[in-house]
Amino acid sequence: MISHPSPPTPLLLSHVATAMVDAPADVVFDFLADPVALGDWSLGCMRTEATGVPGVYTGWSLFDGSQAWFEIVADERLLLVDYHVGSLAKRTPRISARVVRGSVCGLSDDQCYATLTAWRPQGMASERWLRLCSAHETEIWLIKEQIEAKLRLASG
Repeated sequence: MISHPSPPTPLLLSHVATAMVDAPADVVFDFLADPVALGDWSLGCMRTEATGVPGVYTGWSLFDGSQAWFEIVADERLLLVDYHVGSLAKRTPRISARVVRGSVCGLSDDQCYATLTAWRPQGMASERWLRLCSAHETEIWLIKEQIEAKLRLASG
């Protein structure tokens, strides 16, 4: 089940996409905090790999092939992952993932909510913003399905 407020518009300053995932919160958090796994679900940063800078990774956009850089700051206690994105020289925390334990929302311990939030930087063209919002709507499905498929394979 996916929820989102409404179709993205050029005027929005942030975008949120949420999925209910049939997996424990800790499993979902570990997946979202894994820079290599990000390369399998982030349409703007596919095929991730480490750079020569500790903690900084790179990947390529499925849209236009452009190269992007990111680093991950994860807080296991809060189940919060900040993705600092941008160039190799400068990255800013514009995208976050939050995991909400099932018990918080009346779900079982083997379920949780995963949320992607993006903030629109000043000057980002409307077309680019709409593309990012659309990508997050797809990525939340990729996150959900990849985690659940991995658990199904592990259980036999």
